Amino acid sequence: MSPKDAKRLQMKLAAHIIRENKLGTVKTVAGIDVGMRGDMVFAAIVVLNFPKLDVASQSTATRQISCPYIPGLLSFREGPVILDALDRLDLKPDLLIFDGQGIAHPCHLGIASHIGLLSDFPSIGCAKSRLCGEYQEPGVERGSHVPLMDHGETIGAIVRTRTNVKPVFVSIGHRVDLKTSIDYVLRCCKGYRLPETTRQAHRLASEWKNFH
Repeated sequence: MSPKDAKRLQMKLAAHIIRENKLGTVKTVAGIDVGMRGDMVFAAIVVLNFPKLDVASQSTATRQISCPYIPGLLSFREGPVILDALDRLDLKPDLLIFDGQGIAHPCHLGIASHIGLLSDFPSIGCAKSRLCGEYQEPGVERGSHVPLMDHGETIGAIVRTRTNVKPVFVSIGHRVDLKTSIDYVLRCCKGYRLPETTRQAHRLASEWKNFH
């Protein structure tokens, strides 16, 4: 579809995002990493036991790239291969934490929200940078956070996951509220800026690239 039609679809789907907790007991959390090589896109998913955060399951999937890179439309490029990798998991996670945006997106449907909605998994966006919105810098201590605002609406939070280290951008994906999203991101960080979910998925993706 055209970029204009894709944005129209995003706005339509965004109305279906659940911004309150629909979480059961969280015993497993999953991280997702996506990469490109030539005309191929691949996804790596790692499921970790929670709260210990040791690896419980993992999967990968590859597809031919079918959509060009267009800012704000990342989920149309990466979503299909992520759904393939989710289908291949032998242990379905209770929560997905994406290295990307949830509702902190111009159409309120970043990749964490889009895939969370399509797969019906509770999901959180934990991005390394801002896509939209305005904020003040949070305190320097781990756990400090401030709201990310867009036209008077809170669309996420800027969260310090490690003292004196750059913060991350946390937002609701689907079926989780913002307070809970912040809590799980912090609980999944083991002395690093990024949550262990993201780190382990990136490890698996790097291993895949080295062998293919």
